[in-house]
Amino acid sequence: MFTMNVDIAIVGAGPAGLCLARALAETGLSLLLVEQQPLDVLREPPFDGREIALTQQSVRMLRELGIWQRVESTDVSALRSARVLNGCNTRGLRVTPDESHEEELGFLVPNDRIRRAAFVSIEHEPRVTLMCDTSVEGLMLPRDSAQLRLSSGEHITARLVIAADSRFSRLRREAGIEAQMHDFGKTMLVCRMALEKSHHSEALEWFGHAQTLALLPLRGNEASVVLTLQPHHLQRVMALDELAFNADMERRFGHRHGAMRLVSTRHAYPLVGTYAHRFVAHRFALAGDAAVGMHPVTAHGFNLGLRGVETLARLLAEVAASGGDIAADRVLRRYQHLHRQATWPLYAATAAIVKMYTNDHPAAHIARHALLQAARALPPVRQIIASALAARGVETPAWRHHRS
Repeated sequence: MFTMNVDIAIVGAGPAGLCLARALAETGLSLLLVEQQPLDVLREPPFDGREIALTQQSVRMLRELGIWQRVESTDVSALRSARVLNGCNTRGLRVTPDESHEEELGFLVPNDRIRRAAFVSIEHEPRVTLMCDTSVEGLMLPRDSAQLRLSSGEHITARLVIAADSRFSRLRREAGIEAQMHDFGKTMLVCRMALEKSHHSEALEWFGHAQTLALLPLRGNEASVVLTLQPHHLQRVMALDELAFNADMERRFGHRHGAMRLVSTRHAYPLVGTYAHRFVAHRFALAGDAAVGMHPVTAHGFNLGLRGVETLARLLAEVAASGGDIAADRVLRRYQHLHRQATWPLYAATAAIVKMYTNDHPAAHIARHALLQAARALPPVRQIIASALAARGVETPAWRHHRS
């Protein structure tokens, strides 16, 4: 039996886990990153249909980590405005960064390209040990250390274990942390389509009757198309051949984009939101979706995960620099407090929005129409929404001070 001792073991090499490893790589702490996928998948992740809407703040964070520079410019699409429609109303609410010096609300990058860039940034880091094709079979949290038993037979002893293993985190359960899980009873289809009419770099969120549509503008007048339906209805859409699917999307979008042509594979994901009751336990912390798994309607999932990475990395770097215990209760409780402050208001607001805008009762339709009308008429409301989308007014990431 092989035993390894490290300062921090991170479980899960998704975007959050990789970014956390990158953020901690220059703290002097020894890091182990455990991932059940094989190495070749981490090096070249397959297209999964998901486009990540990055705020200006998130782009600055990724640049400070040296990750943004590894994303090809051809994989980045500008998001200059957003429009929210309700039912048959074709005007809706339009959001722009008009109160900012920025030209964009944010940027759209394929999830697989973010994962690839983040992996390249840590692949050859001497203080990051990577174990692929490996899952965690057991977690123990005795007084003086955290211990992992791996599928490969290794036993890991760490000062701190951080779970970044998805919103369905197995380690979260093993650590005895409950989570609020909301199954929205819907499934989301995502794919890329070429559009006949220009999207003008504007995102569209359309709350229709018994369906939700979204269109995210990409380069070359392509778009990421998102359709949310009840699972049995979505199965029928997934089963359509390409020509029938194109015609169905054109109809669902009211022909506002002209002809629409499928240019990628189609992917379906169940919609489940997650919020952990606690983000920490003894020598244990949650990061990314394991802590907060957002409904995609506000496109803030990875942005919030990155905020948590920044907060946790800053606290651990400060404690490590002073020679303190990185897993001290006060340190982990501080992370929990700050990350709850950053995430709970948006998580709760998103849940309320989803409840209102996916309710097909006539009274709900009238209420949300009135809300959009009021928001359109009040510039301060539009400004608040734009600021939330662009995440402006946030200080420069603290890890800048730990990088050369």
